[in-house]
Amino acid sequence: MKKLICLFMMALVIGACDDGFDELNVNPTKPPQIAAANKLTAVIKFVSSERYDNWRAGMIYQSTMMQHIATTAGYWDGDKYTWNRGYASSLMDRYYTGAIKTVEDLLLQLNEEEAPDEMKAIARILRVFAFSRLTDLYGDVPYSEAGKAVIEGIFLPKYDAQSEIYPDMLNELEESAAALGSGTSGFGAADVIYGGDQAKWKRLANSLMLRLGLRLIKVDPAAAQAWATKAIAGGVMTSNDDIFYLRHDNNNRNGISEVFDADGNPRMSKTFIDFLQDGNDPRLPILAARRGDGSTAPEDLIGFPNGLNSAMLLEMTGEENTDNYAEPNRAILAGFDAPMIFQTYAEVELMLAEANVRWGLAGDAETHYNNGVTAAMKQLSLYSDAAAIDDSAIANYLAAKPFDAGNALEQINTQYWAATFLNEYETFANWRRTGFPVLVPVNFPGNETGGTIPRRLTYSENEASVNPDNYQAAIAAQGPDILTTRVWWDVQ
Repeated sequence: MKKLICLFMMALVIGACDDGFDELNVNPTKPPQIAAANKLTAVIKFVSSERYDNWRAGMIYQSTMMQHIATTAGYWDGDKYTWNRGYASSLMDRYYTGAIKTVEDLLLQLNEEEAPDEMKAIARILRVFAFSRLTDLYGDVPYSEAGKAVIEGIFLPKYDAQSEIYPDMLNELEESAAALGSGTSGFGAADVIYGGDQAKWKRLANSLMLRLGLRLIKVDPAAAQAWATKAIAGGVMTSNDDIFYLRHDNNNRNGISEVFDADGNPRMSKTFIDFLQDGNDPRLPILAARRGDGSTAPEDLIGFPNGLNSAMLLEMTGEENTDNYAEPNRAILAGFDAPMIFQTYAEVELMLAEANVRWGLAGDAETHYNNGVTAAMKQLSLYSDAAAIDDSAIANYLAAKPFDAGNALEQINTQYWAATFLNEYETFANWRRTGFPVLVPVNFPGNETGGTIPRRLTYSENEASVNPDNYQAAIAAQGPDILTTRVWWDVQ
């Protein structure tokens, strides 16, 4: 994959050069067209992105707001609900210049080359995924005019209302699923997710449809049910073989692993460790290790409270450092070749359990719950063979934490929170959708939210100066560009 991405990048740099031999046949100002297959690989890498935004928007903000991670470090703003505009806007800054621009260019090329519909469908699914992250995190965002600077000369795109973006994304997924068959797409090996397997892309389209359909549960319950019904009927993920993830390598590094390599401050939140300690969750010694000596013995793994700085820690405990607390297990999670996970079969099974509880869809809620918990534990083997959990440990856990029909929605979505550790974009979105798990906010001195967990991140400062009219229109429509403004589907 590295070679394909490098080819794409090199062509962008040298494509406008003219060596003087082809003046009669080639426009010297126009770059040569990159193969669509290479552009697909580049889109996937841009979606996974780099350390910059995975560190800032993903880990510094969302992982700590969701109490997976905690730290005394002051620049980890999400832990304390403080505001760093550049950190908050980092996904927007990276995705529009990378994933969105490239996927729009890819779709234009596929149309011009009259490529098969299944190739267009795969690109459209990736486009929906990228835009879903953007709109879920920020609300109203450039959508219909985004990525069109070169294609249509639109340099100052308008911000579309999330209420209009969501129906379009869902329709895109429905049409893309319908266009996919059971063979291998024309992308072939350049598809570094599924190797061109159309059936897996079809199941992904329906699984994303289920995810986005359920996002509407507070703002339009009837639409949420209709889209969930449609997704389930179309066929969603059926095993961990369908997981939507990108395998990295040492030359094409996982951005979250780079965070752990560069920053020794993250600790596992007390909220998360306490959850894993309850019921002897076999994920605990895989996900966590004691900072000081690397111990993974469950009795040595202590979670760190959110919302403290070093002075507050010293006053509260007499401790001057956090070496006795658990951190993300670097032996398992910090390899540069770790997978970047976007959607899993475990999530799908837990959503199916919820759909059954809410509407009687998809069979039996308890079965889906058990399948979801099992898949969430089994998927850790993607990181390392040392992270594999045996069936007996899973069975013991489910016996200790059986499905509780009287508390189903909280139980299902708390497990969803556990299953999406490190996929913090999804953790944050699903928590806002459901309110689970029930998290106790922090109230760090000088925080920006009045001691409430943020509901979104904020737009790029560059937009306020470069695209001011559209930026101001978005604020007028959605509300102030602050951490507590709710996106359209996150109604109170």
